[in-house]
Formats: sequence, C-alpha cells, structure tokens
Amino acid sequence: MSPTLTRRRTVAAAALSAALIAGLTACGGDDKSAASATGSAAPSASAAPQANLTVLAASSLTDVFKTAGEAYQKSHPGTKVTFSFAGSQELAAQVKQGAPADALVTADTKTMDGLKAETGEAKIIAKNRLVIAAGKGNPFKIDDLKDLADTKVKVVLAAPEVPVGRYSKQILDAQKVEVKPVSQEPNVRAVLSKVELGEADAGLVYKTDSAKSGDKVVTVDIPDDQNAVASYPAATLKQSKNAEAAAAFVAWLSTPEAQKILQDAGFQQP
Repeated sequence: MSPTLTRRRTVAAAALSAALIAGLTACGGDDKSAASATGSAAPSASAAPQANLTVLAASSLTDVFKTAGEAYQKSHPGTKVTFSFAGSQELAAQVKQGAPADALVTADTKTMDGLKAETGEAKIIAKNRLVIAAGKGNPFKIDDLKDLADTKVKVVLAAPEVPVGRYSKQILDAQKVEVKPVSQEPNVRAVLSKVELGEADAGLVYKTDSAKSGDKVVTVDIPDDQNAVASYPAATLKQSKNAEAAAAFVAWLSTPEAQKILQDAGFQQP
C-alpha cells in the first residue's frame, strides 16, 4: 500500500471518530443518555425513602410525639408517621390481635417485655416521674401522698393494669397510704381530665401530663425517695410491612434531635 493511500485512510478514520463524538455531545441534554455515556446514573428524587408508618404509643406521649413526628417527617421526606395513642395495656392487646402497625412505644418495660414474640429489640428512649395533680386552687391543701388518704378528698387513679396505675399503687403501698379512688381510669389522660373538670379533687399522673394543664390543676411534686420512675421502651413490630423504615424511626428516637424534643417536654434522659 502506497504512503499516500495510508495517509488518506488515517484522515478518514479520524474524521469518523470526530463525527461520532460530536453526535454523543449533541445528545448530552438527555440525562439518561449522558448517564449511559459516562456509565453512571443521575440522582433521582424518587430514590428518597417513602413509607407510611403507624406507631402505637402510650397516652402520655401524645403531645410530644406530635412534635417529634413533624420533625421526623421534615428530615425524612417521603415518610409519613401516624400515631395511635392509648394506654399501654390497650396497645399490647392491639399488637396481640394483629393490628396493622410498625412500631410500639409503651410507658413501662413490663408491658413491652410481654410482647417479645411480637417485637424487635426494645430500647428505652425516655423516663418520667409521677406527681399529684390537685384541683384548681388546691382547695384541700394537698401537700403530700398522705393527704390523699383523707376520705373527704375525691381521688381518681388509673386502673392497676395501666402502667401509671401500677406505679401509683407502688408508691402508695410503699408509703402505707390507703386510698379508695372514686374511679379507676384506662389511661393517664383520663385521670388528668377528671381533675381538670372538677370531677375529682386529686389524682396521680405523670409530671409531663400535669405540666400541660396550666392553671387547671396544681402540681404537687413527690420526693424522689417516695416516687417511681417510668421507663419508655420503643421497638419495631415484627408484623410491620415497612421494617426498614420502622427501624429507622425507632433508632431516631435516641438521636440528639429527638432527645431534645423529649426533654423540652419534661421527659428525663433514658
């Protein structure tokens, strides 16, 4: 082959290569084509995790979890958190009956321990203490637990199978204070409501709940050596159809962001 012919073929090949490169460059406005040409995928908003989570939570977490849920959704676009609040014993019954939910947070470890077959590993995310909620103005001048034994004082307590009811019995028995409640309620919010409405003169509730009542009740602190500490464990539910998203939410409850929300609401560190 003559040197001239070889030179002509080299020039033609170079021209063809340039044309092909120009064609690919012209198609560069198409993200998918560009991604294919470079061997990498362009980021997509659809890649953000999306899940509708249902969380069963103790009644005493009603206010703080609404705030926590909003914060979580803001930092986790595509995930929606819906809460169902009730007494821990009611929540346990729902879990055993197969209620469609993804995570559970109770107001005591005993209830959670009874659900080991239905839950993942539980972790305590917060603690709480009890106080005496006295009626507006505290007309009976209630100062301590012993004042609740006065038969003139209408006392309302949570039922003994409810965590706050169990804690109440524990501290009253320890101080040898005999109380005959006018009613036994299914959760702490019901106890507080009775006092707020004047249907009872006093009740034992969590400190965080009493704080939300403003001047509707008078809060009487119980000394630490006479008090009980309520622990709040959180766990995923094995029946969840959103296992990964549920685990992420439960883990988030122990993060600094979530802990600040809980502590700002009056809960104690776990």
